[in-house]
Amino acid sequence: MYLSDMHTHSIASGHGTSCTISHMAKIAAAKGLKLLGITDHGPATLASGTPSYFRSLTFSPRKRFGVDLLYGIELNILDKDGHVDLEEELLSKLDYAIASMHAQNYHSGTREENTQACLNVMKNPYVKILGHCDNPRFPVDYEALAACAKDAGVIFEINEASLAPYGYRGDTTANNREILRCCVRYQVPILLSSDSHGAEHIGDFTCASEFVHEAMFPESLILNNQIPLLKVFLQTR
Repeated sequence: MYLSDMHTHSIASGHGTSCTISHMAKIAAAKGLKLLGITDHGPATLASGTPSYFRSLTFSPRKRFGVDLLYGIELNILDKDGHVDLEEELLSKLDYAIASMHAQNYHSGTREENTQACLNVMKNPYVKILGHCDNPRFPVDYEALAACAKDAGVIFEINEASLAPYGYRGDTTANNREILRCCVRYQVPILLSSDSHGAEHIGDFTCASEFVHEAMFPESLILNNQIPLLKVFLQTR
């Protein structure tokens, strides 16, 4: 059993998600989670969180139903220069940021161009997690990303929604194997993430946990149960 889920979406992310943060925390508590990260989509995603929404999170309760809460954002990577869709002034008020490529906001280039976009976004001191970079639509050099992540203090995620039967990113198996191989080589930690949109999949790492265990990935590099260490990794560098 894992105790934290750092990639989840509330009603503020739009596209059909109808759960409030309070309800998500209640579900997390029922599932035995101790730490929940709320990471709604950035403003460039249609009908998602506005800058004023992310500003207001600063005043939200830090514990609900006995679950500690961290408030972050899933940023959209916008171009190969690593620009994202929230100003640093607001990012500095959040606990952490995930940076991801989404087809609506980032037009995939060559493997080299996509890699450069990820390398550049990791220069942002508020970006702490690379989101679902297993997506075959955006080919990247995982060796280069892992080497950079090691120096930048950035974490990779193994995304349940990429590996589960209900996923929509295609076959991500080979890419996730390569992520794990590179993370072992460079001793880069990972997180298992549900990417739950609403309450249904909060804390569900069924496919992701099976995948990492079959790959014999070291438990010491999985941060979901190492909450004090996880919080250190999420601090702004």
